[in-house]
Amino acid sequence: MAHINLLPWREELRKKKQQEFVTLLALTALLGGLLVFAGHILVNNWISGQQAKNDYLKQEIKAVKERNKEITEIEKTRQALLDRMEVIQQLQASRPRIVHLFDEMVSTLPDGVFLTAVKQTNTNLEFSGKAESNARVSSHMRNINASEWMANSKLTVIQADEKEENSRIRVFTLTASQTDPHAEVNDEESEGGSK
Repeated sequence: MAHINLLPWREELRKKKQQEFVTLLALTALLGGLLVFAGHILVNNWISGQQAKNDYLKQEIKAVKERNKEITEIEKTRQALLDRMEVIQQLQASRPRIVHLFDEMVSTLPDGVFLTAVKQTNTNLEFSGKAESNARVSSHMRNINASEWMANSKLTVIQADEKEENSRIRVFTLTASQTDPHAEVNDEESEGGSK
C-alpha cells in the first residue's frame, strides 16, 4: 500500500480556515466600528436637532413673554384711558348741576343776607355769610330746604359781628346737601320699571 501524507493538506485547510476566521473577525470588527460610528453620528445629529428645536422654543417663549409684557402695558394704558374717560363723563354730567346750584344759591338768598364764602366737598355745602337779623338766616334756611337742588340745611354758627359794635349784623355758617332732582326722577323711573 502506498503511503500518502495528508498532513500538509490538513495544515493548509486549517490555515485557510484560520485566515478566513481572522478576515471575518476583522470585517465584523470593522463593520461593528462603522455601525458604532454611524450610531454616534446619528445620535449627535438627533441631539443637535433637538438642541436647535429647544433653542427655537426658548426664543419663541422669550418673544411671547415680551408680547405679554406689551399686552399688559397696553391693558394698563387702556384702563387708565377708560378711567379718564369716566372722570370726563362724570364732569360733563355734573356740569349742569353746578350751573343749577349757583342759580339756586342766588334764588334762595333773601334780602339782607350776604354770602362771604361757599365751600363744596362732594355733595356737602358750607355757606358763610352775614345777615341783617336771625330771621333772615332762618328765611335763607327755609329757602334752601324748599329748593330742588339743595336740602338738609343746618345752622352751625350764628353770632353778632365782632367787627362792628352796636350792629344788628349776624355772622353765620350753615351747611346743606346738594341734591339732584333729575337723579331722583331717574331712580323712581328705574324702580317703577322694575316692579
